[in-house]
Amino acid sequence: MSPAAVAGTVAPPRAPSHAGGTRAAGVAYVAPAVFVLVLVGLLPFLWSIWVSFLNLAGSTRSGDFVGLANYQKLLSDTKLWAALGRTFLIMAVALPVQLVLGMLLALHFQAERPGKKLFVALLALPAVISPMVAGSMWRLMFDHRFGPVNQMISAFTEKPVVLLWVVKGSLPFWSIVVAEVWQWTPFMFIILLAAIANVDRDQMQAAALDGAHRRHVFWYVVLPAIRPVLIIAVLIRALDLFRLFDVVWQLTKGGPGNRTETISVYMYIQGFQGFQTSYVAAIVVVLAIVLSSVLMLALRRVRLDR
Repeated sequence: MSPAAVAGTVAPPRAPSHAGGTRAAGVAYVAPAVFVLVLVGLLPFLWSIWVSFLNLAGSTRSGDFVGLANYQKLLSDTKLWAALGRTFLIMAVALPVQLVLGMLLALHFQAERPGKKLFVALLALPAVISPMVAGSMWRLMFDHRFGPVNQMISAFTEKPVVLLWVVKGSLPFWSIVVAEVWQWTPFMFIILLAAIANVDRDQMQAAALDGAHRRHVFWYVVLPAIRPVLIIAVLIRALDLFRLFDVVWQLTKGGPGNRTETISVYMYIQGFQGFQTSYVAAIVVVLAIVLSSVLMLALRRVRLDR
């Protein structure tokens, strides 16, 4: 066989694959972020698990191993369950109000209106304020002597009105709800405004030409299109409301008594005022596991919907 024939039988060289290099580069880019997440997230959680099996309290630097004693205490702690109930109650009232108001504002500003950009920017301002500052501001506004809220109510009723917004009856609960709705409705508004703006206009126009009413267009065209974004927005706000602390602490500090004591406020009091380190660690572990499970199920539902 001639050399030319032999050369003809040899397979041509393949082009070098860049898949391995691309994957290695991707891992190299992601590795620092993963390392930081593990450092600030996973390691403290693992340490909390270990501490929850001890009896660390007060100023002691070490404690004895007590097994599941802290978890048993958690199950029988009526104050903890009451704080959870109050947290869910605030969530059940504030979250739907934020969602409805945010949706109405988003629908209103879909059309071109005079000063639209200015109004959208002004409406978004409360969401960029620190919750501690917002809580302090609302405490001043709810002041029963000099606060403008009582003064405005007095102006409408044409007689002096003195409401103890942060210290009497059910008013502290509603003062917290008002402060939360004021600060975080803009969050819902901005997300829903962007989501509705990306809905296919052809489908909306086709439905309108077929004689569909505006509410039917919203219910059967707009709402299904923005459902994934809507679910994510509700999840984010639900998690924020579950860990509600700043506004409550600035307004009422959990009072009067413990009527507005949320789960975060209860954990703060137990951990930083009662120094029940191991017990608070047990609460953290249980809540982290439960909330992570709920979040994974919700995100899985979003993927299934898509």
